[in-house]
Amino acid sequence: MTTTLAEFTTKIIGDKRRWRAYQARTRQLPEPYRKTIKALERYLLRFGPADADQAATAFEDLATRFEQAAAAGTPVREIVGDNPVDFAKAYVRQYADAGLSAPQRERLIAEIAGDNPAVFDAFLLDYARGGWVARERQRLTKAVDRADAPAGHR
Repeated sequence: MTTTLAEFTTKIIGDKRRWRAYQARTRQLPEPYRKTIKALERYLLRFGPADADQAATAFEDLATRFEQAAAAGTPVREIVGDNPVDFAKAYVRQYADAGLSAPQRERLIAEIAGDNPAVFDAFLLDYARGGWVARERQRLTKAVDRADAPAGHR
């Protein structure tokens, strides 16, 4: 199936409008909610749905959840629980085609590494040890901890 220029343009503009609307909604949130959703946003951009429409829906649903929690005065920790990474992983799983499967991930790494087996091995080793994934998870946890801290301790 081929996509016409008009369909392509409509898709790009529509996605951009959804993203801007989502950002406008999150800017209106009180500080602890805004900081937490920004940290989750960073995590979801790396590990969330690969499909643009699913990703936009995931972000919109996240904004709705945080808007409702802010209106009800629900603390951030009650939303994300004690482990923000577990919350983010569970949230991503709600979207069927989220992220890459193991074979897709290995194919992507192979394409990035090209014909250089040393690059491929280093990439897989870093991934297996947690490397950048662990760093992103730590970054998310720290951001939620800072957002959840009392005002004078941030």
